[in-house]
Amino acid sequence: MTDVHATHGTGEPPPDALRAAEATNGPHGGPAFDADHPPSADLVSDCVHCGFCLTTCPTYTLWGEEMDSPRGRIHLIGQGLDGEPLSDSMVRHFDNCLGCMACVTACPSGVKYDRLIEDTRAQVERRHERGARDRALRAAIFAVFPYPRRLRVLKGPLRAYQKSGLQRLVARTGLLRRLAPTLATLDGLAPRLRSVPRPPARVRARGTRRAVVGMLTGCVQSAFFPEVNSATVRVLAAEGCEVLIPPGQGCCGALSVHNGRRTEAQRFARRLIDTFESTGMDYFVVNAAGCGSSLKEYDQLLADDPAYASRAAAFTAKVRDLSELLVELGPVAHRHPLPITVAYHDACHLGHAQGVRAQPRALLAQIPGLTVRPIADAEICCGSAGVWNVLNPGPAAELGDRKAAAVLDTGAELLVTANPGCLMQVADAVRRRGGSIALAHTAQVLDASIRDLGGAGLLRGR
Repeated sequence: MTDVHATHGTGEPPPDALRAAEATNGPHGGPAFDADHPPSADLVSDCVHCGFCLTTCPTYTLWGEEMDSPRGRIHLIGQGLDGEPLSDSMVRHFDNCLGCMACVTACPSGVKYDRLIEDTRAQVERRHERGARDRALRAAIFAVFPYPRRLRVLKGPLRAYQKSGLQRLVARTGLLRRLAPTLATLDGLAPRLRSVPRPPARVRARGTRRAVVGMLTGCVQSAFFPEVNSATVRVLAAEGCEVLIPPGQGCCGALSVHNGRRTEAQRFARRLIDTFESTGMDYFVVNAAGCGSSLKEYDQLLADDPAYASRAAAFTAKVRDLSELLVELGPVAHRHPLPITVAYHDACHLGHAQGVRAQPRALLAQIPGLTVRPIADAEICCGSAGVWNVLNPGPAAELGDRKAAAVLDTGAELLVTANPGCLMQVADAVRRRGGSIALAHTAQVLDASIRDLGGAGLLRGR
């Protein structure tokens, strides 16, 4: 088929032409959607095609294609609800979405695009037959990434690869990026590994206990950024929280649910609820933006499960991003000066999906001597988006380059954000540009201030 797109600024997309173009691939098992949680026609009708979403959408920013904008994808969802088949072209446009939810923030009509794309992707994964290469890549990703123990097994070979100097040699040649872009992306994203002891299962509060919190250690976070988890525990304890970290916890299901693997995500969610439900926690704390956005929707994910619906709702009510909880409790630990300049990057699933923007900035503002500089075009995703950068290495690299340029233009010494994917994506892009900036999680900055470590440790490796 000829893939027809339309670019009309903020005007209405031409439905008749697009309907004909998108339908010509033929059916994949009948109408696009079945009766198992199809996207809502009422939510589709909320979109008035005003175009406010266009300038915040990373794929529309890259390509200027109507069907790779939020309103274009909503138009396609409407076609599917009207009985059109789930064509290869239609699926490609859904797959192109990063799920950054910048459009949700920008939409003046309050369109719940997040619900629409999530329900659509679940339909795609159940009803659409992907090509062999795509199936193999996705199978490999989801056989490894959501499993912390499997990720930790990879650390030994990766550490040897980094220490041998082979990684630097491969990067200098540029051959891997030309011959195997997916492998090159994984190679570039891999952070420098550090040996950090795992936190114990229970860490007592310093001083008066103000709250008991369960803590998610995560998959990529625990395997590749253990220092972030350690800093998070120290900050919570210093602020009067007793921290519970059951060693048997697993994946929260965020990667799965964001990629349409609903049944798999439900399995992870049930296990996590079982693990933490009886701990007596007051709150459940998350330090990874993508995980937090999914955990706050467990009540929706398990709404149809009679054994877990009410338990999921109770669990969801306790979920807090680290910055939310710290602001909610208020500071008790003394902040020492950190005379450094930072650029704060809003991780999409923290700023857009959860609406948590003011709290991290408020925490940074509590630190004497710290200067925060804004990043231009802050609403545009860095291109990480869970595993989107692995599935789409070329476009992801372009988005990463844009974000890296905006970050470096701030002149800041340190980039601060709250998601492991963002840390890896921006670090890789900065290296490609030959730039230099240190990177840290919000928890690490707070930890350095509370412990009076100065800024040297945070800026090491710049």
